[in-house]
Amino acid sequence: MIQIDTSNARSFLPDNWLSSRLDALEDARQKLETGSGAGGSFTGWVHLPRDYDKEEFARIQAAAERIRANSQALVVIGIGGSYLGARAVVELLNSPNFNLTHKDGPAIYFAGNGLSSDAMAEVMDLVRDKDWSINVISKSGTTTEPAVAFRIFKNLLEEKYGKEEARRRIYATTDAHKGALKGLADAEGYEEFVVPDAIGGRYSVLTAVGLLPIACAGVDITALMEGAREAMEALAVPGAENPAWQYAAARNALYTGGKKVEILVGYEPSFRFFAEWWKQLYGESEGKQGKGLFPASVEFTADLHSMGQYIQQGERLMLETVVRFQSARTAITIPHDPDNVDGLNFLAGKDLSFVAEQAMRGTLLAHVDGGVPNLVLTLPGRCAKSVGWLIYFFEYACGLSGYLMDINPFDQPGVEAYKNNMYALLGKPGYEDKKAELEARLS
Repeated sequence: MIQIDTSNARSFLPDNWLSSRLDALEDARQKLETGSGAGGSFTGWVHLPRDYDKEEFARIQAAAERIRANSQALVVIGIGGSYLGARAVVELLNSPNFNLTHKDGPAIYFAGNGLSSDAMAEVMDLVRDKDWSINVISKSGTTTEPAVAFRIFKNLLEEKYGKEEARRRIYATTDAHKGALKGLADAEGYEEFVVPDAIGGRYSVLTAVGLLPIACAGVDITALMEGAREAMEALAVPGAENPAWQYAAARNALYTGGKKVEILVGYEPSFRFFAEWWKQLYGESEGKQGKGLFPASVEFTADLHSMGQYIQQGERLMLETVVRFQSARTAITIPHDPDNVDGLNFLAGKDLSFVAEQAMRGTLLAHVDGGVPNLVLTLPGRCAKSVGWLIYFFEYACGLSGYLMDINPFDQPGVEAYKNNMYALLGKPGYEDKKAELEARLS
């Protein structure tokens, strides 16, 4: 399903960039497949496309149909991996303008991923006069941003419908056994879905965490899982022809050779939040122990008019990974202008997708000539099956990459630092000494 082209990175790579890493890649593969490496207790995603809970999957589909039937809007409350994967798939398979262009089912709004009162108020205003539901996603139920948002939207929902009807419109995706949200969901009688213990947030898009909002958007989640299952089977086969092995090896070799930034490039505006999901996946998995490529993203051709100058001639510290979809969904023919005011009649009669393809090819060669190695990933088109393939490809390659760097790709010890400071400054009980220390530094 996915094709990788490393030819435009070869001049930046040593001759043995892949062969010298085959043994390490096989070791990494075995760690992923058996859960025997660092963080192995969080490798439940590796066989998920085959071993997922079919009964819960059916409940997800039933709940999505219920929400699509009785709600004009769905508020998805979560942060990080609890919302990025869902938004990535909803927009990539539909449009960043999904809430304006969808023909049936609910508009989908994402909340609890920040602390902006203006952004929160806007979503409240958008749903206030509609029939709407909530999907709150949190393993613990105590993460500040989604917990605050859930308080606010739960109160709004109960004001509109009353407590009894509101509880039927709240769907909780949380820990199977413990936590504040689990306890509340049990007490209130919300329908519950599980955040699996063996799957960390950034790898959770193919669990109920992502699947319920994605299904509410009308996406065929059966096809999405089928694509991921095909990827699982294909990428489990060891050897130099494995595209995940090639991607992990190439980016590792470029990193070892001095590249410090990986830019994910998309040519579709709908790809933006997929890139945001990818940035969390790789940033949180690799960025530790003073190691890791910094994950960035651009949308071409728009960003060629803003970031293009730096990429072409700035400091030579980056590589690009281009994701391209072979076929466009629509055909637009460029018309002829009798006056040829813009000088573009040489394009008359050509399809816009042809122009976009040549822009991609020309950009790629210009950047390679400017000292930026390019890796190109090609998929047939934007469909649920292809996107399932792409999700699993990046997850699997990320696991391989972490083990090639000799780090645990499944923990995130650094994210607690900001939380502890925030809790102290907010006056959370137990943080009094920390609060005094931080306020002295800030004064």
